[in-house]
Amino acid sequence: MISRILDILDRALSWFEEWSLYLCVMVGMISLFINVVLRYGLNYTLAWSEELIREIIIYTTFIGCSAAIKNRSQITIDVVVQLVPRLRVPLAYVSNVAVLGYCVFMVALGWEMAAQQAQTDQRTILLEIPLVVLYSILPLMGTMMGIRTIQNMWKDYHEARAKRA
Repeated sequence: MISRILDILDRALSWFEEWSLYLCVMVGMISLFINVVLRYGLNYTLAWSEELIREIIIYTTFIGCSAAIKNRSQITIDVVVQLVPRLRVPLAYVSNVAVLGYCVFMVALGWEMAAQQAQTDQRTILLEIPLVVLYSILPLMGTMMGIRTIQNMWKDYHEARAKRA
């Protein structure tokens, strides 16, 4: 039952990550290309293009955190595991619990920051994107990272159980 729910969540999150990252990168590349052509071809610069790229970098970085956890490609320090290989499993669980703590922190503080932006109705300078849209990526990212971490912990648990059996 839990495995089925985690598989459905995995497919949904993978679809969201892949398509949102793809669309953001394509929009960013097109706007940058147009800006470069205009800058060097016509001596004209699009100011909004640079702001858009900044927002896209923020978005792709935070959504990429979830994808990195799925692929197990986040940065790790594994010197203790190399020195004492028996600690691999316990340290993996400690690491996953620390990531879950970070996720809770990001959801709580991100929600608070997004709520503050909603109250003040602040917007970006040129594109006038409501900052609540940008700050809402924090609780979304925390939730997605938390789900991905739980999926990894579940897989690790079942792999360890299968090795013992």
